[in-house]
Amino acid sequence: MAAPPQPGQQPSPQQMAAMQQQVAMEAQKRGMTPQQFQQWQRQQIEAEAKKAGMSFEQYVNKLKQQAFENHHRQQQMAAQQQAAQQSGQPQAQGQGGQPLPIAQAEKDPKAVAVAKWLRGQDLKTRTCILSGQRKDMFRVKRALRALQSPAYKTACSKNKLLTPVTDAASASEVFKLLPLSLLALRVEKSDPHAGHNHGPLSKPQKRVKGLWTVHIEQQQDIADDLHYVWLYDGPQWKQKMYAAGALVLIMAVVMFPLWPITLRIGVWYLSMVMLGLIGCFFAMAIFRAILFAVTWFAVPPGLWLYPNLFEDVGFFDSFRPVWGWQEDKKKKGKKGASGHASATDGKASSKGKAKSKGAAKSAADNAPTPADTSIRDLKSRVEEVEED
Repeated sequence: MAAPPQPGQQPSPQQMAAMQQQVAMEAQKRGMTPQQFQQWQRQQIEAEAKKAGMSFEQYVNKLKQQAFENHHRQQQMAAQQQAAQQSGQPQAQGQGGQPLPIAQAEKDPKAVAVAKWLRGQDLKTRTCILSGQRKDMFRVKRALRALQSPAYKTACSKNKLLTPVTDAASASEVFKLLPLSLLALRVEKSDPHAGHNHGPLSKPQKRVKGLWTVHIEQQQDIADDLHYVWLYDGPQWKQKMYAAGALVLIMAVVMFPLWPITLRIGVWYLSMVMLGLIGCFFAMAIFRAILFAVTWFAVPPGLWLYPNLFEDVGFFDSFRPVWGWQEDKKKKGKKGASGHASATDGKASSKGKAKSKGAAKSAADNAPTPADTSIRDLKSRVEEVEED
């Protein structure tokens, strides 16, 4: 790959041919002709220049300068890769099995400050596998959103190493500091068996759902939906403190015979107290089982001492209440159903009583007179004769 020309320098014929070939490949990927791709690219650059508050020529010169710096940095990475291969330093596998060095390059203090601040933010990271190691992966859009938040502005006023962000373009420029200092790199999901010359596995390996196996991409682009992986773990003083504490604890246990006699006696008494508490717990569990067995026959359904002792509750809730009766789930369900039915019957009976009272009242109001009764009797007799 030909090196990009320096700012103010005319490209050589080899560089022109390489750039034309690259433009043709990019146009073919997007289904355009080279002329259409160049016109589309010019429109994109004009829009980005307008956002950055620059003219088209100034923005193009800036891009050329960045391309030259990136090429210079890639040459440094290649030199570091050769040095790592000679010294046996571990490398990460890129796309197609090509090794990409993860060397301890000179890190920009500004990039380290940005990485340290972003590591303290909620980027909704997920765990992935990179070169057999677990790493934290995040999306670019969440990092850009965090860089444009008021919290970052407040942090910039306190930390002079943080670069201020005014818009989306400046947020992207600040984010570019991470891959340039090898603090975070763009990754893509890959097949862990890609490039292996073996057939299909007889037994498929179990894979954790949502756990990606990723590889580092050659092109460190910046887009909202791209994924980056953290190579910066931040200060390791907590891990070092925990490791030192574990080492001191192990040494203290191993050197127990060398302890002073008073400390050894205190440890013995403490161990006896713990054994006594464990023994009391088992004795209480046995006693409550015997008490339940006796009361189950004597006064069913049985009495439990500390009914929540083995339930999935807190420590203090395990001893509340002190006692309780055995609850049968079926009877409890029937009891609830009968209670509901009785309540329904009560409502129905009250409604029936109200209706009966209303009917009695209406009957009393519409009570027939003796004359009406005799007339009705005569009508009923006539109907009976006609039926006969």
